[in-house]
Amino acid sequence: MKKILILSANPKNTNQLRLDEEVREIKAALKLSENREEFEIVTESALRVNDLRRTLLDNLPHIVHFCGHGWGSDGLLLENKLGEMQLVSSESLAGLFELFEDRVECVVFNACYSEVQAEAIFQHIDCVIGMSQTIGDKAAIEFATGFYDALAAGRSYRDSFDFARGAIDLQGIPESKTPQIKVRKNLYAVAQKTPGKSDSSVESTASAEEAKYSQNNSGISQSVSGGTIHGGMQASQGNNQQTMTNAQNINTPEQQQKLVETANEIKILLQRLEENNPSQTNSQKMMVVAQAVEEIETNPTFKKRVVGALKAAGVETFKELINHPLVNIFMAAIDGWEV
Repeated sequence: MKKILILSANPKNTNQLRLDEEVREIKAALKLSENREEFEIVTESALRVNDLRRTLLDNLPHIVHFCGHGWGSDGLLLENKLGEMQLVSSESLAGLFELFEDRVECVVFNACYSEVQAEAIFQHIDCVIGMSQTIGDKAAIEFATGFYDALAAGRSYRDSFDFARGAIDLQGIPESKTPQIKVRKNLYAVAQKTPGKSDSSVESTASAEEAKYSQNNSGISQSVSGGTIHGGMQASQGNNQQTMTNAQNINTPEQQQKLVETANEIKILLQRLEENNPSQTNSQKMMVVAQAVEEIETNPTFKKRVVGALKAAGVETFKELINHPLVNIFMAAIDGWEV
């Protein structure tokens, strides 16, 4: 029997995600399977830092599934004793999972910008899944459902990942390239009657088509480090126009102008809050962003414009237009807003 440990954290001072629905869909996928007797599910919500260590020790799972907020190179977001956000670094997570490398087979980080954590833990765990950018609630739930549907049907972790990506596509959600997998061996969670794929080499999800896409779009690429965007577009009108060529639904100069104005308004808001609040540590940066999100949410007209801008331009283009060191944290904080 394989034990699945589902961990969730949604601190009260972050955007609320549909984590209960994701957990429910995972349970339903396994319950409806012919192989349901092969799996045991344990859940731990409102996960705190100490809870993570203890629940791993108590349960010794084969599969660990985390759903919640990721903050890229800053770490993974858990809760403190007050139910507020507390970051755990990728290095700390890697060190913890190293202690369970003889037991844990697969780790799934169904959280924004969690590919960084996946890379770190892949040193010790043979199969790790993370997200390369923000992922919306709908896509996250479809991914989890597709993954455990396939896993419970006897597919390997790699095959289940492909089915999960397909589940996002089937719903017409344009986020199927966001999940990324790191896998060494073609492991199966349940016994197989038919041979699977070769496990002779490390597999990657970067297809030739994806590599070509990245190369063609290198002009607007950016690297994220410590919550700061390095590279990308400068906040000049000329470069804004260059960025606009990558927008999804912008057809008129008026729409372009509205998008630039919305991005600048967010940038000014972040700058104003930084002037009045310290923003040196990760916790301080998150508090500044939390205040910005709160101000936007209390202004329905502003929030509507932000959502419209995201829908029109897409996440990456909108980030480049905002062009602020806290933009990565800001985008992760609003990842549950419907676009």
